[in-house]
Amino acid sequence: MRIAVLGATGYTGMVLMRLLSRHPRVSEIVPVSSSKADSPVAEVDRGLGGAAYTRLSLTDGRYVSLEEAEALSPEVVFSCLPHLASAQACATFVGKALVIDLSADFRLKDPHLFKATYGGEHPAPHLLPRAVYGLAEWNHEKIAQADLVANPGCYPTATLLPLLPLVKEGLVRDTVTVNALSGISGAGRKLADTYLFTERTENMTPYLPGRSHRHLPEMEQEVGAVSSRVRLLFTPHLVPLKQGMLVTTVCTLTREVSDEELRACYQAYYGSRPWVRIIHPSLPETRWVRGTNRCDVSWKREGGHLLLFSAVDNLVKGASGQAVQNMNIRLGFPETEGLPDAGEI
Repeated sequence: MRIAVLGATGYTGMVLMRLLSRHPRVSEIVPVSSSKADSPVAEVDRGLGGAAYTRLSLTDGRYVSLEEAEALSPEVVFSCLPHLASAQACATFVGKALVIDLSADFRLKDPHLFKATYGGEHPAPHLLPRAVYGLAEWNHEKIAQADLVANPGCYPTATLLPLLPLVKEGLVRDTVTVNALSGISGAGRKLADTYLFTERTENMTPYLPGRSHRHLPEMEQEVGAVSSRVRLLFTPHLVPLKQGMLVTTVCTLTREVSDEELRACYQAYYGSRPWVRIIHPSLPETRWVRGTNRCDVSWKREGGHLLLFSAVDNLVKGASGQAVQNMNIRLGFPETEGLPDAGEI
């Protein structure tokens, strides 16, 4: 199977290259980069193993342009380009290949909300009705029929997976408060003062608190599809980790629930899903999920409130791993195929 990776030199693109190089169904990888076109992959990404290079023979082991990639007719296209740029590139391949977009361009269904959130007109509004939101554990049947998948953001993935079952069962009401900690790679590969080593080491900071972060409309869109009774307050924090994400969500319960009922609820939704692990009464740690496609979930009851805890690797389950999971679903492969499940020690 021939796969193209647009934006192959960013963090999500680099992780995707590694995952695809180990995927047993992938025979050819077409790495696309406008800034590094014609450059040898081995000079830019020295961390790739030999298995990757055997799959790069189609481009002689070099990055190619978007036009060159189109001429090679890939069967699957992953776009790791920035928002506002990604949709236009994806439009080139929709209808010719399975397209999985890791940017935000197809996550929001309302083009006016997209403009308000991301600061520009949507580049391909005609494709919005065609896009399926790729939260794999919730939209499996739709993903299995899609030709355009909008891969979720990292914060929404880690927030929605523990929250949605409870919202759907009517156990949560009023305002839900979400506090999230993210590694620096979540900001992407960019040069800015705030991401310099001396600014981030031994330092933690909240940013865009309350209702300011652009992932909030995405989360409320998906929660709103299940219940109109819940509103979110969301505060992300940047912490001195390379990668990893830990989310604490505080909910007001509609009634008293037991640990047994909560466990049964999660079992009903995720018991057959390989990438959500219920670890209660233990609490999640980022090291146990780093490098994996897993989301670890737990909780703590406090009177009329419930504290939810979840951890993901923001570059794997929060991005590239979930993208491969969505490819597996769409093409009828096992969801676990080509994806890592062992965390760090």
